[in-house]
This record gives sequence, C-alpha cells and structure tokens, in this order.
Amino acid sequence: MRLEECVEIRAPREVVWDAIADAENHPLFMAGLTRWDVKSGPEMSKGSRIDMRMAVGSAQVGSLIEVVEFDVPADMAWTSVTGIDQRGRWRLRERGDNCTKVTLRLAYQAPGGLAGWVTDRVAAGRVRRNLRRSLQALKEQVESGVERARGRSAR
Repeated sequence: MRLEECVEIRAPREVVWDAIADAENHPLFMAGLTRWDVKSGPEMSKGSRIDMRMAVGSAQVGSLIEVVEFDVPADMAWTSVTGIDQRGRWRLRERGDNCTKVTLRLAYQAPGGLAGWVTDRVAAGRVRRNLRRSLQALKEQVESGVERARGRSAR
C-alpha cells in the first residue's frame, strides 16, 4: 500500500527540517505512534535506527527502521530492517518566502499474500488519517514556534 499526504507550513524549510530531524520530537507530532525507541541518540542521520510502532485500530504494527537517506534540509528516507515491510520519506520543498511544502510518503506491505493484501486495504484509511493528523500537528508545532520567536524578536 502506498500513501502520500502533503501540507504547507508557514516557516523556512530549515526550521521544519529541525523539527523532523530531532528524533525525540517525533512522539510530539506523529499521530498513532505507540512506540518510538531511538537506538542511536536524538539527532537523526543516515544509519540511525528506531524501533517504532503505530496503532492501526486495535493492532500495534511497526518495524525496526533505518534512515537510509538524510539530505539536509530536503529529504529523509527510511526502510524497515525487521517487522512490517515499510519504506517512508519526508520531503521538504520551498514554496516562496518562509513557506515549506512537506510531503510524507509511506509504503508498507503486511505479510500473508491475499490476506495481507486485504489487511493493507482495510488499514489504509486509518494509516492515512494518522499521516494527515501527523502533518497537521507538525504544522501547528512549527508555526506556533515561529510565531513565538517573532513575538520575542519584536520586543
């Protein structure tokens, strides 16, 4: 199953990147996340590993993931090492002055042939909602931080 969601955030790309590249920040904005155990310290880089789980209905699904691409401040991609087969990507693109388009892509496949395919289709709506809620929470977190910083600099 392949899913993609996008949002525009009123903040410079580097500010959005800082929020995404801080591994300890993910539980603050990732919807449905039930486990986020960083194996390599809070600063993510190529090779970082995270044991993650997400609630999809009553199930806890996830993997040990490894960051396989880390192109500051544009792209971060990961793939599963163990667990559910998954690949994902954060993509940040500038959209004019102080605006960033953030795309979150996720591809996953449950094991089990036809039964896995059916499971993927059933779970897709919940996973898509988690992606949308995650992007909205990231937007609110980053934009509120930018507003606070502007307020401090205006004093």
